[in-house]
Amino acid sequence: MKSGINALTAAFVAGVLGGLLLTQDGRQWLRSPTLLLGEQAAASAVSVAVDESAPPTSAAATLASTTLSPQDPAALKAKAAQGRLRIGVFGDSMADGLYTALYRQLQDEKAVSVTKFSEVSTGLSRYDYVDIQAKTRRQIEDQPIDVAVVLFGTNDAQGISLDGQVHDFGTPGWKAAYARRVTDLVALLSERGVQVYWVGLPRMKRDGFDAKMALINAVVSERMTALGVPLIETTALTANAEGGYEAYLPGEAGKKVLMRANDGIHMSMAGYLRIARPVTERLKRDAGLDQPAPAAPVASPAAG
Repeated sequence: MKSGINALTAAFVAGVLGGLLLTQDGRQWLRSPTLLLGEQAAASAVSVAVDESAPPTSAAATLASTTLSPQDPAALKAKAAQGRLRIGVFGDSMADGLYTALYRQLQDEKAVSVTKFSEVSTGLSRYDYVDIQAKTRRQIEDQPIDVAVVLFGTNDAQGISLDGQVHDFGTPGWKAAYARRVTDLVALLSERGVQVYWVGLPRMKRDGFDAKMALINAVVSERMTALGVPLIETTALTANAEGGYEAYLPGEAGKKVLMRANDGIHMSMAGYLRIARPVTERLKRDAGLDQPAPAAPVASPAAG
């Protein structure tokens, strides 16, 4: 009986692998299966040799040729003055928490609306899973916005398939491909008059994962500098005095507060409010919402 079950299992696995090899998405998954299996299981999955010797020419050309109009705080001030500053939050599960915090911090601003466009388990590496470029285009066509707050990365430490080549995470080819994905997303938003604010990834608990997020932060930082887009960094904001990970950090009153979720990746609500605060302050400053309202004119006493 056991040998029969083993035979059926082997036949099933062979059938699944054969089916995957027949489709482009399946072949991409076999090259980089970490999204579905996780890092440990993926290590024992089918591996496909990837040639990293040739740089991704089209990715490099896209980066070199992309220029954006400068960010224009005056436009934000004008829209806020008109009573309609529409903010959209894009990203993964980390951005979900950021959205909630921004909504709380901006809910008293009558001119401002904050909308969640983020989605869990998404990122900029696996467009065979969710094509963020296409999804974002649909989202802003259906619901136009003035400002995009973007936070991606926690799902992106895996290979990228671009122009028929799969680039392993951390290689020069991967960095160029990821930089192209970041650039393309910012360009898509900018071309539609949306001003972009990119939020960096926080300090992570596991050293290995933290190093991967630091690599992603470095690629994003270079791109934001080149594109003239504000980058709100959160690594120092989520680290202790020595620069390391710590779940409890001083709150506004000086008392230590739990800032992180149990997974050592995501934040507690207090933590999301912490990383949202500099974003809120920057948005309010650029939109002129940090200025006190002008005093109402005092009526002159009527002449007797």
